[in-house]
Amino acid sequence: MSITAYEGQYEGEAAIWLKAGRYEAAILPGIGGNLICFRDTENGYRFLHEPGAEEMEAFKASPGIHGIPVLFPPNRYEDGKFPWNGQTYQLPVNEVATGNHLHGFLHTAAWEVEEFGSGKTESFVTVFIKVDENHPSYQYLPFKYTMKLRYTLGEGGLSQQVQVHNDGDDVMPCLLAFHTAINAPFAPGSTPQDYLVKATIGNRWELNDRMLPTGKFQELEPGEAQLRDEGVNPYFAPMDNHYTAVAQNGRNRMELTDSKAGVTLVYDVGTSYKQWMIWNNGASEQFFCPEPQINLVNAPMVDLPADEIGLFSLKPGEYWEESSRLYVK
Repeated sequence: MSITAYEGQYEGEAAIWLKAGRYEAAILPGIGGNLICFRDTENGYRFLHEPGAEEMEAFKASPGIHGIPVLFPPNRYEDGKFPWNGQTYQLPVNEVATGNHLHGFLHTAAWEVEEFGSGKTESFVTVFIKVDENHPSYQYLPFKYTMKLRYTLGEGGLSQQVQVHNDGDDVMPCLLAFHTAINAPFAPGSTPQDYLVKATIGNRWELNDRMLPTGKFQELEPGEAQLRDEGVNPYFAPMDNHYTAVAQNGRNRMELTDSKAGVTLVYDVGTSYKQWMIWNNGASEQFFCPEPQINLVNAPMVDLPADEIGLFSLKPGEYWEESSRLYVK
């Protein structure tokens, strides 16, 4: 099996490419540390929603629906307010339709490459971002931290490890999600109707007209119950829904099966992700986003137990880390 890692380009942007046998992947350090593609070159599978050459400018302006964007802090915050440890920080209101802050700061920021290389069984790359008083986002959330992403590629698919370290002197929020964009169809010759998706969802959070949780649950619709149990077409209805994550058989995962190709893509995420967002771009039949998320949307403004809503914190010097994997079975 040929295994390598090298500097290259992706549609004109600096990239680190990983190759291992039939698999290849690329990360864009300068655009949010986004793992922009994961492919099976033997079968022509493109598992992630990639931007084409004509989409690159739009992608760079708003890199939220391609690859695996890093959201920190993720999703929406009412009026941009972020109460924390006796203070309220003001995030920019960047979603005019709802009057909320959306998706944090790291998916648009430049990351740095720490190392890349290859061994006998895997190729790998580690990228990092260090936030301190010199980083533009510090004016909104004045905490010092370092985040690292390490991707490895091998026979077992694509592995992701994320680590956050509190570099500062204050207790900091650790709220994170990945806006992972999955192609359906991912196989040439297949159609959207050939696909079924399952996910380890629990309860559906009720959202108000500003897409913020009310703290109450809604009854699952029949299609959502199928999503949890036997599987449903990913475009059975327009989805922009928020769920609790409930591990099944000890695992928190999304499984996407192509019945025509006889292949299942598994997105196995860690159990630290207490919530799912599932968005399918208005049931567009192109791609959908199963988004593993640590915290409830707007968690600092919701009066529920911190552990229940994933309102995680890190004391000075502490680490948080979690791993996920995309693979085929």
